[in-house]
Parts: sequence; structure tokens; C-alpha cells
Amino acid sequence: MGVRGLQGFVASSCPRVCTVVNFKELAEQHQNKHPGCTPTVVVDAMCCLRYWYIPESWVCGGQWKEYFSVLRDFVRIFTDVGIKLVFFFDGMVEKEKRDVWVKRRLKNNREIARIFQYIKKHREQPSRSMFFIPSGLAIFTRFALKTLGQETLCSLQEADYEVASYGLQNNCLGILGEDTDYLIYDSCPYFSISELCLDSLNTVMFCREKLCASLGLCLADLPLLACLLGNDVVPEGMFENFRYKCLSFYTSVKENCDRRGSIILAVADHIAKVLRVYQGEKKLEEMLPLGPNKALFYKGIASYLLPGQTSPWIPPKAKAITTLHKQVVSVGSDPESKQQSPESTDSESKQESPESSDPESKQESSKSTDSGSKQESPVCTDPESKQESPMCTDPESKQEDPMCTDPESKQEVPMCTDSEIKPEVPMCTDPEFKEEDPMNMEPEIQRQVTMVTDTEILKVARAQHVHAESYLVYNIMASGEIECSNTLEDVLDQALPSQAFVYRPVRQRVYSLLLADGQDGASCPPVQEWFVYSGNPLTHPDLVRPLQISLPGGTPSLKLLWLNHEPGTQARRMEVLLACFDLSSSSEELQAVESPFQALCCLLSYLFVQVDTLSLEDLHAFIAQALCLPGKSAGQLADLQLDHVDPRAVQLGSLLVRGLTMLLLVNSACGSPWSTSDLMPWNLFDGKLFHEKYLQAQKGYSVEALVEQNRALFTHFHQLKTVVCKACQREDRRIASRQLWQPLHSGRRGRPGSGAHRKSFGNSRSDQGQHWREQGPGSKQQEPNPWRRGPSSGWSN
Repeated sequence: MGVRGLQGFVASSCPRVCTVVNFKELAEQHQNKHPGCTPTVVVDAMCCLRYWYIPESWVCGGQWKEYFSVLRDFVRIFTDVGIKLVFFFDGMVEKEKRDVWVKRRLKNNREIARIFQYIKKHREQPSRSMFFIPSGLAIFTRFALKTLGQETLCSLQEADYEVASYGLQNNCLGILGEDTDYLIYDSCPYFSISELCLDSLNTVMFCREKLCASLGLCLADLPLLACLLGNDVVPEGMFENFRYKCLSFYTSVKENCDRRGSIILAVADHIAKVLRVYQGEKKLEEMLPLGPNKALFYKGIASYLLPGQTSPWIPPKAKAITTLHKQVVSVGSDPESKQQSPESTDSESKQESPESSDPESKQESSKSTDSGSKQESPVCTDPESKQESPMCTDPESKQEDPMCTDPESKQEVPMCTDSEIKPEVPMCTDPEFKEEDPMNMEPEIQRQVTMVTDTEILKVARAQHVHAESYLVYNIMASGEIECSNTLEDVLDQALPSQAFVYRPVRQRVYSLLLADGQDGASCPPVQEWFVYSGNPLTHPDLVRPLQISLPGGTPSLKLLWLNHEPGTQARRMEVLLACFDLSSSSEELQAVESPFQALCCLLSYLFVQVDTLSLEDLHAFIAQALCLPGKSAGQLADLQLDHVDPRAVQLGSLLVRGLTMLLLVNSACGSPWSTSDLMPWNLFDGKLFHEKYLQAQKGYSVEALVEQNRALFTHFHQLKTVVCKACQREDRRIASRQLWQPLHSGRRGRPGSGAHRKSFGNSRSDQGQHWREQGPGSKQQEPNPWRRGPSSGWSN
């Protein structure tokens, strides 16, 4: 995330860039300068998840009640000192960032494998050094913050860009996050979430003016520096030879500076003493080894330009690239209209981006922004430096800046001109990056209305997405592409399927609902799924085709489900929702269950039909923990101690939580027949409590013991169990006790009710989707399924 090596360099070699500040004092200063204006901090929520998740247990599926309590305290502390928080979340992965996303997911796979190895060896949770955030944490954090009354937004493009833009144009106090890209954006001040002490509200502010002074650069040079060092747009390897060439010519060695820091200083020195000096005479591509990566490089620079800003490093012929991020998505605007800047929207339609705007470093240098967006935040200038580096605003003007020497060294470094570098630095190209005409890049960014043509419906979906009121719906309708990150799944325990396959039939029906809009779903194009599961190299997306929903009278249109308020519409919404889970035949029993357990029963019914390795003990544990959860406080759950950690229970906890996210998707697509609060994990699931019930059930504890001798819960338990078991029986799936079948069927295939015996699965019900054992990775060529058992399996209970 961010600029390669910059975080460590700033911490170790540029201590003046970091200043300890107090949010309460900054808020008071802001109010004195702007009477009647509430000090606002833009929060990059994606950067803060690890900071917020402080419950001791993380491996069991999430301590959601404890987590909600942490978020409530976080919001309260800022509110008490008069600071408003605006939270931004990632809404989608941009095409240019997909490679980075994939690399991180594959790295996470290796980390997850080590976690399960540790659990199997030590029968306990690993230390915090192996911490992996619970599945669905970002998704449910959005809804938690909305429940707490906070303004919560979801991005329509690169999230950190929207954060920086929002912070600049709304005169915010600053950006709270942990991403060095915020040092590059010419925005409001940037504060560190990792250095935040909630008790005192002290944190560290990073000052980009001081960074420029230390490097001998001006603010307009920072995007160029970021791209030459490598970031999420420009691969680090693209300029590797160039950086080492700069280092070989760099003669000023800074004390206590490691090799990475020396490279940063050398590249900055080359920008100041070579590139800027010859800028008016030569094109940048002549001075740098851009080669076929020219278009990507200019995209990287343009990605840091906020609305109204330009760069002297982007030549006129590539001027179209600068519009790439000028079209900042205004969350309340019509998808057909031109994108407006956030300042032109009302308080309910502010653009959503992963909240991470800069902390209070007031830019005193003349910025490359329009006259209407001048910042008057607290000044972040270096008292030891009188540098007033003018921001270069006109890319067509010739720059004649004086040579900037290293502020820590008075000696003049011999200049390595482009003629010295070009013969010796080979082009470092990435074969995955194809050259593009810079003038034709803009359409690539406008991912508008590619799958759905009904602008009214798309506008509704877009607004819900922006205000974090839905999950994945707009992504499917606008771009036909979705992704799901890693889940705590044990690749060696093949008796349990990946959640990517378990919930795929649900997603396929949702695709039909959203893309066919009441018509024949068979004619819909496939959706590109970037889902992480064992054996998926993520070299390309799985192409997953929509699956027609089976409903009497056909599938209703989205206008009916989303916009119609006539009596009876709510019942129609529920009918479609249950059909997405293929549970229409269980509608009466399910709707008789009170909230929030109606949603839980729907999920468990689907899950136990789909996954025939789930046992009666598993069902008992899921139901018992949900019933006992309301009676336990966050403190009681934190104090709960487990005998040991079971790897299978870890995977089951993550599987259920991913199921809750599927409930969110289906509920959103169907017009929200359920209240969102009924789908939240802090009302339905606690990882450690489930783990306790799971271990007890495996030991043969009675139902009375599982519900802690509570007679009312005992009765309720059997009501919920009956609903799930009846739904399974309708699909010829009888849930057996693990104690009965485990000794007879040891190993990965030993479980009841699978294969040919259950005709409700696989090819026998092609119109209803495939059972998880029958599924392959989307459009990839199917290989023989080693899990498919024949009639000899013999289980009939």
C-alpha cells in the first residue's frame, strides 16, 4: 500500500516530517479560524481495521459484539471533543490495481496456511504477530458505523483518491489513515491511525512540506517521485535499474540512512538536479526509460492529481490522462451526468472513498488547485526551512527552477544527465503492461453502465452503494465484476468446501435478478468473479453465468422490488429472497420465525443443504450460540476461555460469517425485505462463543447444557432446529450426528447424504445450480471431480 519504502524512510531518516499533535487542540484551532464550521476528520476505514479490531480472539470468526463496542467508543471520544468523522471504504478494485490486489491475496493464502499449521500443532490461537482480520470485517464495519449514526461512504473509484479529494475540497481538519500515498496527495494534513492514542487523542502528523524540504523537491514533484519509487499503479520493478543508476551517481550519503533510504534520496536528487533542470528542453520520456510503459507511468502521476490540479510532468499530448481523476465521483450525482466534485453535493451525497485524508498540514505553498478550493487548515511548515516551493500548475509552461541541492549537504552533486543514463540503463518493462495511447485512456476509467441500461435503477443502485447501504449490487450492475478477499479456510481439510463455491449458486441467482431484470436470465453475460479459494492462481477471473430464479409467474422487475410501495410488495420481496436461496418450499416455516433468527434459519437451511459434511453437532452449536448471544455482554464474551482451538471450528465460523455477507447481498438485491440489523453478526454470531458450543457439542453435551439450562432458550432451540431440519428433509438431506458416521467414514469423504443419493444436487437439478462438489472455477475447463461419490456411498439417513 502506498509508495514503496517511504514509510520507513520518513520514520528513520526524516524525523522532522513527523510531528506529535493533539486532535482536541487542533479542533479548537480550527473552530477559532472557522466559526460555525465543525472540524471534520476524513477516516480511511480500510487502513484502520487492524487498529480497531482489538478483541483478543480473532481466529474463531470474529468477536463482533466486542468489536462493535470498540467502534462505539472510538466514535464517542472524537464526538466528545467536537470532531465530526466521515468514514470512507473501498468500493471496488480498479483495473490498474488488480495485480497488486492479486499479489496480496496470494500472500495472504500463505499466511493462512501457516495459521492453520500453528493451530493443528499447538491447539491454540497464534500470537498477534500472525493476526489475520476476521472475514467480512470491512463489510460489517460499514454497517456498524452507520448504526452509530456516522456518515459512511463507499468509493466508486480508487478510495484513497476520493479520501484526499474529499478532505481537500471540504476544508477538513485532516485525513486519518495509514498510507504513504497521503503524503503525496496535495490535500489536507495526514494523521497516523497506528500512532493514535485514544486516551489523550495524540497522534503523529506527517508534513509533506517538510518532506519536500528534506528532499529538495517541490510539492508538484511528489507524484513523480512516488511513481519512480513504485506504488500501486507503477510496479516497483519498472524503474529498478534507473533507481540504482541514480544511486551510483549520488555522492551525498546521509548518516543513518539504509540502502532504501539512500535510493529515495538519490532519486529525489536526480529529479531536482537533472529532470527539473532539463524539463523545458526535453520531454520526460526522453529523460526516463519509459519505453512501452509510458502510458502506465503517466496514469500513475495523474492518479495523484485532485480536482483542479495539474502536473508539470504530464506533457500536453497526454493531457487527457489528467481527467482520469478529475472526474471524481459525486455520490449524489446521476450516473449519466458528468462527475462533479464533492463540494458541489449536499451533505447526504458526499463522495465515498476509503477515508484517509491528510491530517492538518496546511499547505502554505501555492497549490495547483482551483481558486475555489483553497485550504486554511493549520499550517504545517518547517520553521527551519524558508522554502516556499511554488506548485507548478501549467503543464505547458517551461519550468526554470533553480537547482535544489540536498538541504543537508552544501556540496554540488555532479549532474547525471539523460545522455549519461540512457545508454546504460536498460528498459525495465513489465510484460503484463501493454502500451496504450495516452489520449485514449479516459474511456477505460469510465466504468459506467456496462451491464445495465436502465438509468433509473442504476442511479438507485449507485446511491445505495455510495452511502454504504448495499453490498456488491452496484458493482455487478455497473461493471459485471466483483471480488472477495481471503477467508480462513484450511486447504488441507478438503471435507469442507470453500465459501466461494458454497455460495456461488446464490450469487448466480442474484446475477440473474440484477442483470436480467425480470427477463430470461439465460441471455445475460457472465459475471467476472475474483474469489479466493484453494488452487485458484487468480491469473484471470472466473466467468460465472447467471442462474434463472424459479418463481411462479416469473421473476419481478427491479422497479417493482426497489421502488414500489404498494401493499403486498414486501411479501413479493421475501418470496424472491427465499428463491435466491432455493428455499421457496420452506417459506411458511421460515417466515414464522421471529427476527433476527429468521435470517439465521434461512442461512443455516441453505448451508446444511449445500454442505453435506455438516453434522447435527454443528447445527446445535450454531443455534445455541445465536440464542445465548443476546444474554451476554461484550465483557463476558471477552472473558470466555476455550479449552482449545479446533481448526474445523475455525473454518466453520468463517463459513457462517461469509454467509451473512451473502444475506446482505441478496437482501439488497431484493429491495431489503429484512432489516439490515437482522443480518449483523453482533446480533447473530460470536466466534469464541460458537467455538465453545462447538467443542461442547462434539463432547456430547445435551441441548439443555448447550443453552445453559435456560428453559425458554431450550424451547426456542427446538423451534429453530425443526425449521432447518424440515428444509433439509425437503431436499432429501437428513442431518446425522457426527458421532454416528465419523467412525465408519473417516477421512475426507466420510460424511452422510452425498453424491447420487441426493438427487437435489448437481446435474440432476441443472436449473437450480450445482452442488459445491460439482462446481469448478467458473469458465475454466472442468476437471474430473474427485469428490463426486457414486451410488455405492450408501448413506440414506
